[in-house]
Order: sequence, then C-alpha cells, then structure tokens
Amino acid sequence: MDLFDYMREQNMQNESPLANRMRPKTLEEVVGQQHIIGKDKLLYRAIRADKLSSVIFYGPPGTGKTTLAKVIAGATKAEFVSINATAAGKKDMEAVVEQAKNSLGMYGRRTILFIDEIHRFNKGQQDYLLPFVEDGTIILIGATTENPYFEVNGALLSRSVIFELKSLDKEDIRILLRRAVTDEERGMGAYHAVLEPDAEDFLADISNGDARAALTAIELGVLTTERSEDGKIHITLDVAQECIQKRAVRYDKMGDQHYDTISAFIKSIRGSDPDAAVYYLARMLYAGEDIRFIARRMMISASEDVGNADPNALNVAVSAALAVERIGMPEARIILAQAATYLASAPKSNASYLAVDRATECMKQTMTAPVPVHLQDAHYKGSEKLGHGLGYLYAHNYPNHYVEQQYLPDALKDEVFYEPTEIGYEKQIKEHLQFLRGNQTEN
Repeated sequence: MDLFDYMREQNMQNESPLANRMRPKTLEEVVGQQHIIGKDKLLYRAIRADKLSSVIFYGPPGTGKTTLAKVIAGATKAEFVSINATAAGKKDMEAVVEQAKNSLGMYGRRTILFIDEIHRFNKGQQDYLLPFVEDGTIILIGATTENPYFEVNGALLSRSVIFELKSLDKEDIRILLRRAVTDEERGMGAYHAVLEPDAEDFLADISNGDARAALTAIELGVLTTERSEDGKIHITLDVAQECIQKRAVRYDKMGDQHYDTISAFIKSIRGSDPDAAVYYLARMLYAGEDIRFIARRMMISASEDVGNADPNALNVAVSAALAVERIGMPEARIILAQAATYLASAPKSNASYLAVDRATECMKQTMTAPVPVHLQDAHYKGSEKLGHGLGYLYAHNYPNHYVEQQYLPDALKDEVFYEPTEIGYEKQIKEHLQFLRGNQTEN
C-alpha cells in the first residue's frame, strides 16, 4: 500500500457512515451474539487460535455478519480478501484464487475469502469455488440474509459451519447507541450530544434489532439538530422519531420473513386468535406482500383448519379471493381482514383433511382393490353382460334418501376415514350420519 492508498483509506474511514466507523475491531468489542462468540463457544476459540474453517454467517441485516468477518481479518495471520457478490464476477474470483495459490505455495499463508451477500452468486459461481474450498486453497466466509439451506449450494454447505446470528436485543442496541454518542475517536463524541432516555428507549425498540438502523438514526439526529442553550445537542424523543420516520418492516418476499410471517398468520387462524391473525395480515400488507398469495393461503386454511365445523368458511375465503383481485389495494385490506378474522373466529375441525390423508395412505397399500361390481358403470355397451351395476341400490328411492350398502372395496369395507368431530356444524353432520345408520339398522 503506497501513501496515496493509505490516505484514501483514511479519508474513506473518516467520511464513512457512523455504522461503518463504529464497527468493532476486536471480539471483545462485539455486542450481542454470545451464543456463537461467547468465550466457551467454537467460533470464539477458532478465531482466537487462528484455526478458522469455512463458515457461513446467516442472519437479518444489521446483526454483525460483516463485522465478524472484519474482526477475523484483524485477528488472523492469513491473507484476507473481501468481495461483494452483488458486484463481483467470475474474473474477480479467478484473481483471488490465483493470488491464494501463490500465497500458499510461496509463503505458506492461507487465504480467507469473505463473500458478502453470497446468496447473490448463481449456482455456477458457487460451484467454481468448491474445489478450492475443498483442497484448502481458500477458507470461505460467506454472509447472507437468506436461509443458506435454500440459497447456497449443498456442496458448499457440507464443507462449511453455519452460524446463525440473531437480531440484537434492546439492551444491545442501547449499548451501541451510548458508545456511538460518547466515542470521540470513531463516534459522535466530539459533538457533545446528549441522548435522552426516552429517545434511547424508542430507538432501541424501533430499530428491530438492527444496529445499522439505530446508528444511522442517531448520526442523522446529531448532525441535523441545533445546539440548545446549554451548548449541547439534545436527542429527544421528537428528534428520534423524526430521524426514523417510518418503522421498516424486515420482510423479503422471497426470503425467510415471507415464509415465517405467512406461517404465523395461518397458525394464528388455526389457533383461533383473530388479533394475531389480523396483526400478521397487516404486517404482510405493510411490507407489500401479494394479496393474491394471502388469499390463496386463506382458502387452504378454510378447508384444512375450519373444514366442516363451519362449511361457510370456504365460501368466505373464496369470495375474499375473488374480491381482492377485482378491488385491489388499499381497499383489499378490508376484505382480507374480514376473511381472516372470520376464519380465526370460526370453530375448527381438520377431520376432512385427516380423512383424505388416511384414505391416501390406505390407497397406497391397496391400489389394486377392485371397485365393487354393483358400483361399476352400467351405461356402456356390454356392461350388463359383465354384471356391472347389478344389485346397485338407488339411495333416493329409500326413506331419508339413504340405503345401507357397501361402497368401499371388499378388502376395505370396514375402514373408517372420516370421523366428524362434535364441534360447530360438524356435530350436526356426525349426528345425521349416526341417525341414518342407526335408523337403517332399526329398519
């Protein structure tokens, strides 16, 4: 590195955003993530001993994935190279690999390659790295906000240790905010700002465990707030609220939050909690989720979770699905809310769902069981000579439009797949079936 490179790096450091300047330089400075960097944990020991193997850091934005990579860079004797998958291509990786080979062959030094947003690499780009990770030419550190089991090749996963980073808790964010306000070397200490307790509480809560969001807000507050009569910059609750403006919902329509939120939504419906259901609905709508996707999932839930306990639930869900396609947002939110609260408040039964699953499992074991002759089609030419339909009893010709006869194949004639519950309308279904069968027996 020549003098110009050094000066450029220093200027970039001084002018970079607060969140970047405040990145911890040592493991001891890292806040949170003690489940993976506690002193008795594998990652801590590996970094301390400079014996790191390939790893993938997975977690929400602002939880410290890049920070941990930079801490490793400062602690290791290996060469450390960093690239971002959004901008890097195969030529960049080829250059890194060539450099790594030379470093290992000539000096016996390993190379750690940090790839930020590794999920952005396509399969071919990920495959290119595989042999060099496998033979030790490169130690890979990947960082991703997406579930690596979905987004990273299985071969790379099998050669890496996956560490999941959690969202920081409020106390972690408070520590970072106080450190940022008072640190005169890297933080905003030279401004002599005062972070009011209620503003601190607000930012710690509103940042959703995202350190970058909290630090960006406090930096904006300090830089745009005039000094008070006491000569200090006071970050009040009003200032903090202005700096955040709108709470950003952590939600990627193709990622974990998409699946986790819709899962919570459906489970809230199933659990008969309309408050939770409408909350998760609002969360999805706020993040821009496809209203047709939400409506489709409610139609499934109407049958799977409500079923015959309230047969009208499916009508409500289907009507909502049709309506939102015709209406669109923002009014569609009202329609979806009506359907969601109806489904969540309805009596529940999964008896129909269980019935078809039982029947399917049974069918797999008895696929060759013939349809009883009296139920076979008697309308085509020659069927009468084969005895098809012979002995069939037409139910409408009998009292209550019911007559007892065998419908299942001979081998399954005593099987019971549908077992109605005594919940909601299904209780009437159960009583009706018992009445028909009991009445027939009496006759």
